[in-house]
Formats: sequence, C-alpha cells, structure tokens
Amino acid sequence: MVIVALGYGAYTAYLQVDMHNGLGTFSYDVGLYDQGIWLMSRGHAPFVTLMGRNLLGDHASFILILLIPLYWIIPGTSTLLILQAMAIAGAAIPLYFLAKHILESAELAFLFGVIWLLNPAVNGTNLENFHPDGFLGLFIALALYSAITKKWRMYALALALALLVKEDVLLLVFPLGVYIFARIDKRKGVITMCATFAVTIFGMFVVMKSLIGVPTRNSWRIPFGGPTGLVKETLTNPTNVWKYVLQDDRPTYVFQMLAPLAGAFFLSPWMALVAVPVLASNVVSTFWYQHSIQYHYSLVVMPVLVVASIMGVKRLRFAYRPFATSVILACTVIAYSSWGQTTLAQHPRVVWGADNPVARAGLDIIKVVPGDAVISVFDPLTTHMAHRKEVYFFPNPFKASYYGVDDTWANKRLPAADRVEYVVLPKSLDAGQQEVWNAVKADFVVIKENSYWQVFRHIDR
Repeated sequence: MVIVALGYGAYTAYLQVDMHNGLGTFSYDVGLYDQGIWLMSRGHAPFVTLMGRNLLGDHASFILILLIPLYWIIPGTSTLLILQAMAIAGAAIPLYFLAKHILESAELAFLFGVIWLLNPAVNGTNLENFHPDGFLGLFIALALYSAITKKWRMYALALALALLVKEDVLLLVFPLGVYIFARIDKRKGVITMCATFAVTIFGMFVVMKSLIGVPTRNSWRIPFGGPTGLVKETLTNPTNVWKYVLQDDRPTYVFQMLAPLAGAFFLSPWMALVAVPVLASNVVSTFWYQHSIQYHYSLVVMPVLVVASIMGVKRLRFAYRPFATSVILACTVIAYSSWGQTTLAQHPRVVWGADNPVARAGLDIIKVVPGDAVISVFDPLTTHMAHRKEVYFFPNPFKASYYGVDDTWANKRLPAADRVEYVVLPKSLDAGQQEVWNAVKADFVVIKENSYWQVFRHIDR
C-alpha cells in the first residue's frame, strides 16, 4: 500500500506542479498561503497583500506555522502542492492498516486503500490549488485508526494536528469525540470534545477576532440570515428550508458524495453520523463551492465515510466481504471516471501545462522584476512572484478587488498604489481591467515585452 500511495502522490504532485508552471495556480487560494508562510519564515508578520489581511486572521490555520522550517530550505508554491499531494495520498496508509485490523484481510485492506485514492472528492482537492484542509485527509484517517485500535499517543498527535488545521474542523472532530465517548472510551471522548471546543474558541474569538475584528468572515454562507435565522426558519417554516436544500445542484452533490461507496456506510450508522455536520454544512451553504465535489470542502469527510464503509463490510458474513468490497471498488472506479478531475478521468480539468508558450513567456519575462520591488501582477503570475512584502494581483492596488476583511475597500484605490514600482500584464486585458490600466499607465514605461506579456516600471521609482 505504501508503494501505491507514494506512486499516487507522485502522480498528483506532478500534475499540480505542471499546472502551476502552466499558470494554473492563483492568488486565491495558493498564492496567499505562499506569501504568508514566506513572510513568517523571514521573521515578518503574515499580512498577505494578495488579500489584504493577516493569514491567520483569514483562517486559524496554525498548521501553517509548522511549515516555516520547510520554507527556510525550499520555499515556493510547488513545495505546498507537493506536500498536499503526498499528505492526501498518505491517508491511504492508516486506512489500509485500519481495514486490515477490522476485516482481518490484507487484500481487502489494500482495496480500501485504492478506494480512498480513487474517490473523486479526494482527487478533486488535489487539483484545486492548495488548502490546509488537504492535510485533514491524513490527520483524520490517522485519528480514526489510532482511536479504533486504542493507540492513544498516536491519537493525541493526530488530534492535535487536525485541530491546528482550521477553526471549523470543530464540525468534524467534535462529532468524532462524541463517537469515541459513546463507543470506545468515555474519558478520551470527553477530552476530544473539550480540546476541540477550546481550540476553536481560541482560534476564532482570540486570534481571528484580534487580527480582523470578527471571529469569522463566513457567516454569510449560512442561509436565512445566519445561524439563528436558519434555526428559526427550520423550526417555523421547515418546508421552505427543504425547498432550499433541493435547489441547484445540492441533491446531485449528495449523490456524488455517497454513491462511490455504494452506501456501505449505512451498515455502520454510528460512524457515518460523524460525517453529517460537515455534509449538512456543505449542503445548506450559500457558497456553491461547498456543494461541488471538486473542491476541498468535500475531502474532509471522506476518511469518516470510508471507515464507516469498512465497518459496514465487517458486519457482513466473512464470505460476502470480498464481493461487497469489490462492489464498492467498482462504484468508486465508475465515479472516478465520471467525476474525477485528473487526466485519467473522462472529463479531466483542462489546464495549461508547463510547455504552453504563453506560460513559458510569462515565466521568462518576470525575471526582469527585482525580488524586493512592490508589484502589481496579472494573476496567475502572482504565485511565481509572492516572496516579497508587497505583491498585488491586478487591478489591485489601483482598484481594490477581493481585498480586505469586508467591502470597505471594494473598487477603491488602495494607498499601496502610490508605492507600486512594477506592473506585469498580458497584452490583452478585458474591458474592466483595461479601464483601470488606462487611468494609471501614463505613470509607467515599458521595459520589456514579448509576444504575450509586458513589464512596466514606474517612471519615478
């Protein structure tokens, strides 16, 4: 299983790095992490100019602090993409050992490792730039293995790492604590729930609120006016909530999440219930990324559903287990082929590779820009130029876009516009971008250009 997982990790890492070098990565969501970690690794506060807020105020992703030593050696977007690919692939290993423990069969355990690797929600995350959530595939799989096998020191490590990933991991780890309390060890379950609650409160109301003024920027994703509005609507007008849940692609999303495992997790309902809060959150969200299988919001529950499926197979007679596992594998393969994002699927995500002439020309022309200059750059070149204190994706800072904590700066000129030294743009801009550039281009002069790109320098800097 280790060899297969490493092979899968290497394959997806190659796809990601090739996509990155083909200008397929962006300020949101990998450039901001690259700049923030680089700043911390150089002793600076992680105020990310690509988004206009502190990296740890955007999300309480303390796990990123652990990457600082890595950035002393090999900093860069490719480092993050490779690390994410290997972490996601690595989750197959604890799932393999857990399946072997539960099913008492190395062969069936191997198949469940493959089932994890081929799940479309898993490989979709691998081609979605970088997100700390990707680490949860490994950390939750390791936590489930160590809790069920009662390896509590390993569990403590896995739990700690999972809680460092993001503040909203509460939706997954707290139910896991309830499961452990009810089914495995009451004391360990209580510790899990208390630790989860404490870390979440600290992350949101101490760290995030102190950095950006609010404990979360994402309350808008909850329909009917936020948490209290959703509860009130559910109690007073449940039909309206039900109609909302059936809108758009939400039913399809639920089917795509459950179908690859052939419903085997229903045979282990207590474990499957651990996944319900995250699935419910994704389904009701007003942010459509959350109910689309190709984004990272779906990955985090898959270790739970895979383990529930393993436990479900365990409930069958020994002679039926190979057939049931084969059915799950067949459903996973079909789902991977139909909804997967990699080049082996029917409809892979179409992106440029490193050999694309536009990408090659872009990566060549940015070499003329000094490493410490204040720059405004056409996204996605930002992910190749983020190792500096001030980097903005055009039209920022001349006209604010996706910048700051709220809409205070929307469409306004940022103070940083007076400090921009270099601008890198393609020769063709859309109408809105061209309008912004027309208003400021008199202050800049072309210093280098090729068939696709131009580099401008401010005439007074």
